[in-house]
Formats: sequence, structure tokens, C-alpha cells
Amino acid sequence: MNLDKYKDIGPYRGADIQSALDRVMKDGSGIGHVLDLLIPGDSPEQVEKKAKYREHIHGLLQSVKTYDDFQRKITAGIFLDAIMKSSVNVFSTSGSENIEKDKAYLFMSNHRDIVLDCALIDYALIHCDRMICEMAIGDNLLTNQFVTDLFKLNGGVTVKRTLPMREKYLESVRLSSYFVEIITEENKSIWVAQKSGRAKDGLDNTTPAIIKMLHLSQKSKGISFNEVVNRCHIVPVAVSYEYDPCDLIKSKEEVDRIKKGERTKKKYEDIISIVHGLKGYKGNIHIAFGTPIQGAYENSDEVAQEIDRQIHLNYKLWPTNCFAYDYLEGKHDFASSYASFDSEKFLARFKDANEDVKQYALNAYANPVRSFLAAQKQ
Repeated sequence: MNLDKYKDIGPYRGADIQSALDRVMKDGSGIGHVLDLLIPGDSPEQVEKKAKYREHIHGLLQSVKTYDDFQRKITAGIFLDAIMKSSVNVFSTSGSENIEKDKAYLFMSNHRDIVLDCALIDYALIHCDRMICEMAIGDNLLTNQFVTDLFKLNGGVTVKRTLPMREKYLESVRLSSYFVEIITEENKSIWVAQKSGRAKDGLDNTTPAIIKMLHLSQKSKGISFNEVVNRCHIVPVAVSYEYDPCDLIKSKEEVDRIKKGERTKKKYEDIISIVHGLKGYKGNIHIAFGTPIQGAYENSDEVAQEIDRQIHLNYKLWPTNCFAYDYLEGKHDFASSYASFDSEKFLARFKDANEDVKQYALNAYANPVRSFLAAQKQ
């Protein structure tokens, strides 16, 4: 594989890693913002703790030689551990037996959080003693050099979204070619969301075009659709958050969009969502790895349907999901699943929201149950 051909979108490699590490270590304000996320507050004790963290991070950065090192030592070893301690009760995984230790996969998951979904999948892979993966994220999030460096040091692959239509299509083909080649020629796994935007309504459905583009990128080589699908070893992954820290933010945005039509994102909207997602209480989190998609499929729609089926069936239904479903449907089908759940406290979460926003948020919690029930009938 000619990695230089993809240098502008691929993670940092070789000498670029050291250059980025030098910039990161010199950017005191950038690291300061990250530490403020991990250790909020400015009491003498917190200031001292941040200073120790900063010194520890600098020491670890000097031992980083590859983006695998950065993911394991910095992202998983420091950032995610701190986030787990402050905002997660229990982190659990299932399905790791479906993944071979030395085999590359295309992990395709539902998309709820802008940055955490992919980071938590890597965290799960590390804890299951499996190869970690690169991760595809839109260039709209790369707001400055510091963020870009952190992203590309973390195995980040850039999805160029701010392009004219024709260029965007050609870039999508090139990006898909990178996906296929990194898996089949470099034996390196990669993560991509099942669709470009977060599922703000809780309906986790795969965009078939993602699968179609994989084939289009290889079609000129005479590789058939099924060959591409089978070579990519697509693994559906269900990421289940008990509580979504951004539930009301997403619901307000979507209700506003539905009422007013097309909605333009505000300048710092994504940053606000990222901060809320990282700092906000998430309760329990479960990562479920499905089985690699193999066999004969007619088209990308069929593959997308299989990805959806596995995600919907493997999604961990928390009391928040089961209660919301029964509450909205006027049923008691899942009553045993939330027998000790404080439903009044949960509903109080939405007490200051108008009725449309409240209903939208509750439906976002209930929809994974509806998807699960529908998948059971297939």
C-alpha cells in the first residue's frame, strides 16, 4: 500500500509523529484546556493535580513512537480512564470472541457521541486484548492545529466534508479505497460510523452508500461487490449509553429543525456537544461486537440491513430505554427491567423542556427498544 498517497487524510506516521508531539508539548494552553476537562475547578488542590497530570503527560509523550502508542498510553491510559472515573458507573463489553487477535476489521457502529463512540470502541479493544483501530472523523471537527494534531496522533483518518459536490464524491471514493487497502494490505482495523451524523432520534440505521462506496473504490480493479464486503471483515458494533449527556441538546436542535426546516449549525455547536458528551454523566456503557459479515449479498442495501439487524439486537437496553418505551406506549412490557429504577427522577430530567422537546428526548431513549423488537421479528 502506498501510504504517501493518503498522507493528507491518514494518521501521522514516521517523522510527522515527532513533529506533532513537539507542537503538542509546546502548546501549554491546548493541554490546559484538556486538563480543565479532566479536572474541572481551580482550587489549590485541583491546580496542583493538574500540574502533576501535565508533567505525567509530558513524560508519556516522550515515549510515543507510533499512533498505537498514543492511543494506548495517552487516550486510553489517561483521558478515557479519567472520563470513566468521573462520568461512568460500569463499562462492559461483549462479543470479543467474534474478533481474532491478529486480524483487521472494518468496525461500523451506531453514532451517538461525536468523539466518544470511536474512542470507547478502541478502549474496549484494548481491554479485550485485540488490535486497536484507526478512526474516521469529519474535518469539520479539526478546528485548529492542536486539535488536528491530537486527532491524527490518535489514529484519526480525515473525512473531507467541506468540498463541492463533484470533489466530495471523488474524495469519498479515495477515502473508501483507503479503508479497503488499510484493512487488506496493512492488516490494520478502522472504525467508521454507520452514518455521517449522530442518531439524535435514537434510530440507528446504516447509510447503504457507505458500503456502496467501498465497492466503487475497487471496481476498476475487477473486484466484485461480495469480494470487497468479505475482504473488509465488517463487524457491526452496538454502543449503548444508559444516559446521553446531550439528550436535551440534540432534542432541541431536532425539534427546531423540524419546525423551521433546514437548520444551520452554530459556530461552536459541535464543541459544546463534545464537552457535554465528555463531561456529562453517562451511567453505564456497553460495547457489543457483532459477528463479521461474510457470505453473498445482492447489494449494499442488504449489507446495511444486516449491520442494522446486529446493532439492534446487540444494543444493551438499559432501564432508561425500557421505561421510556413503556411510558410512551402506555404498556408494562418491560416493567421487570426497571423495577428499581427511579422513573420520577428520570422524568425530572426533562422538567424544564417544552413538551415537544421532552417527547422527542423520550422517544430517542425508547427507539432502541422499538428497533430491537422489530429486529426480533426478522
